[in-house]
Amino acid sequence: MPTLKDSLRGKLNDNEIKLVPSSFDMVGDLAIFSDFPKELIKKEKMIGEALLELNRNIKVVLKKTRKYSGEFRTPKLKIIAGEKRKETELKENNIRLRLNPEKVYFSIRLATERKRVIELVSGGEEVLVMFSGVGPYSIGIAKNKKPKEVYSVEINPSAFKYQKENILINKVDVKLFKGDVKNVVPKLKKKFDRILMPLPRGAESFLGVALKAAKKNSIVHFYDFLHEDEFKKAEEKIAKACKKAGRKFKIIGMVKCGQFGPGIFRICFDFRVI
Repeated sequence: MPTLKDSLRGKLNDNEIKLVPSSFDMVGDLAIFSDFPKELIKKEKMIGEALLELNRNIKVVLKKTRKYSGEFRTPKLKIIAGEKRKETELKENNIRLRLNPEKVYFSIRLATERKRVIELVSGGEEVLVMFSGVGPYSIGIAKNKKPKEVYSVEINPSAFKYQKENILINKVDVKLFKGDVKNVVPKLKKKFDRILMPLPRGAESFLGVALKAAKKNSIVHFYDFLHEDEFKKAEEKIAKACKKAGRKFKIIGMVKCGQFGPGIFRICFDFRVI
């Protein structure tokens, strides 16, 4: 099967061919280029249309014009070919998710990690998903496992709206709350068997909230972005929060969930609150 670069030979010169991105993310029927060279801006429509010809499952080709930023860690996307829309629907871990990747934080590269966590859930658990986005964890757990209850908290209005739709699409029972975790969780006045914290940057500032909502022997999934030489820092953050909360903990395991630069990884520390 010809590659994108192969299909553009004769249309671009050799130097331009070398600059054509060799990878992109597929989010539903959207193809998203993360790093699109500025030298090819005048040829972006041609490149996008060539990709549409190569892959009939792709309906829209976009490029990131701004990396993840702002309060809700969302990118800026520009349509360079295909249909004039940014909303899509995808299937993942036996669920359907509708979303607009420009309005909500969603990484398709975390599908494997989401599957890992979903599979750890036991029947009858009371689960809390913080920073739940469009619902990949909360809906995935409710659909694939038999939890007693799933509580889901999201502050981004767009992500909250999509998760509300996705709960209906998947016909699952998820108790969804809109707002800041620090305000919402204490008002729930509940303790949980499992707490998910899929916020890669700054999640340590919410560890105190999680620990107050944790039952004895509760499992917490804590995410962080760190250089591989500094993974110990995540454990130090957990230890500091536990000491302040008067709780003891035991690290169960650590998983790399993706690389974001030379030696820099998103990691998840799974720990038990004793």
